[in-house]
Amino acid sequence: MWGAAVLAVGVASGSAAGADQWRPRPGTLYISDLPKTESWRAAPVVRGWGDGYECLGGWPEGRPEVNVWNRDFTTAETAFAQQKVVVFATEAEAIAFADATRQNYADCVNRPREPGVTATGYDHGTVDVEEGATLQGMHTFNANAHERPDFNYLWGVGRDGDTVTLVLWSSYWGEPPVAAWKNTLRTAVNKLY
Repeated sequence: MWGAAVLAVGVASGSAAGADQWRPRPGTLYISDLPKTESWRAAPVVRGWGDGYECLGGWPEGRPEVNVWNRDFTTAETAFAQQKVVVFATEAEAIAFADATRQNYADCVNRPREPGVTATGYDHGTVDVEEGATLQGMHTFNANAHERPDFNYLWGVGRDGDTVTLVLWSSYWGEPPVAAWKNTLRTAVNKLY
């Protein structure tokens, strides 16, 4: 499910990569913050980046290893979601990280794919919250798949000061809940502090 191309982005060097103090965990999403179109389950919030790097495998190079948290959300069968939160030593590092991440998601549609797989990218626009958030997406179609040939992704990136959150969604069932996921992204950024 997460067979992504390797990508290296050197945006978290310097003091962020060697952050010397644990910071309090920012606020994170609850199950009730996710779209009601699905019945969600959630794992606990844990330290670290977690899994789920569609289009960002091996990313980002030199990323900070402290002040990072993630939480997985799943449905019985069809969907996966995750929130990743990272606090940087400076706001400039957070800005660079958010910008590079948005660009990587935008470039995802152009990555090499297996024969028979095509991809279409979408820019779902901005969300007016704190220092800003964006929602991007991608649809892939596998002409060689006998079951579940379609897959949809939504990638939200939001920032509040020196903190960035990524709010990720993927499913092989139905249309992506763009409007609802923008609301979830807004909630995620607002809950950081």
